[in-house]
Amino acid sequence: MSESKSIETSFLHYLSVEKGLSANTLAAYRSDLRKFNHFAGLRGKDIIALERIDLADFVNYLRRSGLGPRSVARSLVAVRGLYQFLLRDERVLRDPSANLEAPRSVPSLPKFLSGEEVERLLESPNVLTDSGVRDRALLEVLYATGLRVSELLSLRLADVNLDLGLVNAFGKGSKERTVPLGECATHWLKQYLPVRARLLAERTSLLLFVGDRGRAITRQTFWRLIVGYGRVARLGHVNPHLIRHSFATHLLENSADLRSVQMMLGHSDITTTEIYTHVTNERLREIYDKYHPRA
Repeated sequence: MSESKSIETSFLHYLSVEKGLSANTLAAYRSDLRKFNHFAGLRGKDIIALERIDLADFVNYLRRSGLGPRSVARSLVAVRGLYQFLLRDERVLRDPSANLEAPRSVPSLPKFLSGEEVERLLESPNVLTDSGVRDRALLEVLYATGLRVSELLSLRLADVNLDLGLVNAFGKGSKERTVPLGECATHWLKQYLPVRARLLAERTSLLLFVGDRGRAITRQTFWRLIVGYGRVARLGHVNPHLIRHSFATHLLENSADLRSVQMMLGHSDITTTEIYTHVTNERLREIYDKYHPRA
């Protein structure tokens, strides 16, 4: 066994036994370290003999092999961890990966539905049935508020004020925020409340949305519901994140200010919300290119 291979085996054993990493994480590390070992072999060196210039070339090697910035960055995490392990064991005197920069990842723009597509999705449930009325209310609240799935499904009846058209949501870190419901979502919630009583069938629940026999609706169940309604509406694969992105994009397209959208989405940092301004800028360019006579 080569020294590089022996080092890889020892490091993975350390990650498994002392760090307690999951099988999936270990598999990712193993894959990244095999690439690193292969590269070291191409240089005719063992891992402990590699220098900083070699590691810079390793980054370029990964990029030339077709890996994206995120995958390259993940590989560097494994390599840095490996050299920290070797430093602790005094098998190397310095870390050649120190201050080695990963390629910057350009954030992908979130996809979103058009207003007409959202309408088709919202109208997909069969509102002649109790489950259809509940699902219509779920979809309406999701689009009207931009809530995360966990926030939507954990809403309590007491969190909704139909008279004022407001909902109190509890996001990450149990941070509370108030979001307007809008007329359509308020209307369908009023239609849903008698259905909720029938679904509970004399049981009790603090939750606003309940499933059959008054059970809580799981994330997996809701995902299946929305994917199914996306197919009914002929929209392809639709998921809750897509509706949240559509909510934010449509607000900004209609001149909502960024800080208000940040508050409604529950983002702690406004830079997270700024991604949606790029979406609307792309949309503006599309409209300009399509309709401006000198585009």
